[in-house]
Amino acid sequence: MTARLTVVHTVGERVAVHADGTEILSYVHRPDPEPYESRKPYAHPVRTLAGNLVTGYRPNDHRWHKGIQMTASHLSEQNFWGGNSYLTGKGYQRVPERVGRMRHDGFTRIDATDDRVDLAEDLTWISHGEEEWAREERTLAVHSVRPADGAWALDWTIRLTNIRAEPLHFGSPTTAGREMAGYTGLHWRGPRDFTDGQILTPAGPATDRDTMGAPAADVPWIAFTTEHDDIDAHSTLVFAHAPENSGPAAVHPSHWFVRSASTPTVAFSWAFFEEFELAPRASFFYRYRVVVADGAWDAARVGKYLDGLGW
Repeated sequence: MTARLTVVHTVGERVAVHADGTEILSYVHRPDPEPYESRKPYAHPVRTLAGNLVTGYRPNDHRWHKGIQMTASHLSEQNFWGGNSYLTGKGYQRVPERVGRMRHDGFTRIDATDDRVDLAEDLTWISHGEEEWAREERTLAVHSVRPADGAWALDWTIRLTNIRAEPLHFGSPTTAGREMAGYTGLHWRGPRDFTDGQILTPAGPATDRDTMGAPAADVPWIAFTTEHDDIDAHSTLVFAHAPENSGPAAVHPSHWFVRSASTPTVAFSWAFFEEFELAPRASFFYRYRVVVADGAWDAARVGKYLDGLGW
């Protein structure tokens, strides 16, 4: 039995998805006011079926962290992550002229049934100098909303096409010289009560050190479970790569950026250790899944649930 889904689209602002009356996802496409935070659409708040919050928004340590959002920390010397830029030999610097943005050009599809919601969105990646660099076709799908499991799933895809006359170079702080800081790509920031939460992999409980930089080919999913403040409840988030993300069709091997201490964060990094190039008119495609669950799940339960969903 699945929960009944409803959609509220506030034009120019956001699309909200409700499950049996509880708002579980708000996808915000209204431009943010602060250019330095790299204005782009994001998903926040994201909640469990019980209504518990599992995303953070503009934390005081990183104001540009906003729920779940697509990013690119190093893209041909532009920063589509937001905030300070890591410069080779100089460390983190405030360089506003490096910070780009992602423009919401419109939804090509908003389909909603009682048990599934699909969004298809067109975006343009724009440099700080207002040059259009890339076109993105993005989809979000809310599905498998099952109260009996206490969980629901969000699938997120990106197809990015280089519209410049020259190649785009994708990297990360690590490719610029900062050790084990390969963040880029789809990024989740958790709220404060996810700090020091338990990390899980298919092999069982793990730590930041175990998972930071791990290849997706070896670790297809990462889970994060925590006990909330204020309420007597636990929540679990699962982050999973689609099989093709590590296959020969992928533009570049994927790795994990995982941090539980101080800044609860997971990123599906597409350029952790090495840069890759996207030629003019060329495209790449990635597919991701985020499972939002009530309760403290263990690795066996996560694995069984993901096997049951399939791709």
